[in-house]
Amino acid sequence: MSTGTLAEAEAPPPQPPPLAPVPARGKPPRKRGRWTPYLLLAPGLIWLLVFFAMPMVYQASTSVQTGSLEEGYQVTWHFATYWDALGEYYPQFLRSVLYAGSATVLCLLLGYPLAYLIAFRAGRWRNLILILVIAPFFTSFLIRTLAWKTILSDGGPVVGALNTLHVLDVTSWLGLTAGDRVLATPLAVVCGLTYNFLPFMILPLYTSLERIDGRLHEAAGDLYARPFTTFRRVTFPLSMPGVVSGTLLTFIPASGDYVNAELLGSTNTQMIGNVIQSQFLRILDYPTAAALSFLLMAAILLMVTVYIRKSGTEELV
Repeated sequence: MSTGTLAEAEAPPPQPPPLAPVPARGKPPRKRGRWTPYLLLAPGLIWLLVFFAMPMVYQASTSVQTGSLEEGYQVTWHFATYWDALGEYYPQFLRSVLYAGSATVLCLLLGYPLAYLIAFRAGRWRNLILILVIAPFFTSFLIRTLAWKTILSDGGPVVGALNTLHVLDVTSWLGLTAGDRVLATPLAVVCGLTYNFLPFMILPLYTSLERIDGRLHEAAGDLYARPFTTFRRVTFPLSMPGVVSGTLLTFIPASGDYVNAELLGSTNTQMIGNVIQSQFLRILDYPTAAALSFLLMAAILLMVTVYIRKSGTEELV
């Protein structure tokens, strides 16, 4: 081996050039619009605070007061008002749950087929049917209820047809009507609740059904599933968010309603909403009215929590 070759072999490898010095980093630039989400949420939060939270706090303090309208009310932390109100008006509580539950079941039985029709079979008539569903909202709640008072009046065509078919004999035996009368009976109140809150059931059901991929139905058919099996195993489970939403939107306002029981019912069909309205505006017993309101809210929250957990879905439409 030559001397030049040996020297080249023993020479150290060349070193890479030195890196350029990294300039010192300053503070990261402040992100613009950081407060924009909070500013957008502020009006809604203020609205909830002023018109929801503050009245709730006021009613909570009213429920533990004692006194009279003439002498004035004082906060004495009289929690016995809750127990006294529940002990005196528990029949109206049970009646409200029964009427609202019955109306919710009827709305589900009537609304699900219609929502299914709109979602899968309506075709070009879909928008027209949806307009007809929400058409009752074009008039006031009071006018719609008064219309049912005319429809179910004594001697009217509805009562006459039910008498001809001997339907009223069966409903009277069940305690839903009184003889040949439909007005001032539980059946009239439930009919009014069902009609007034039916759109709240149909619209969430339609939204949930419309989101189902039609290819799932085709796949079920390719697997030789019958139509009922497809509905039971595919359609209904996927529409459960709409079922849960619709039942909640129907049951919650129906349980606190007092207009239908006031106009279509009698003193024997009063719901807890009628009692609260009477305590606030007629009897002027504000602590009892506030206590009843909180008891109703607590009962609804408890039932809704249990229902959502038992329904097997937390996805609400």
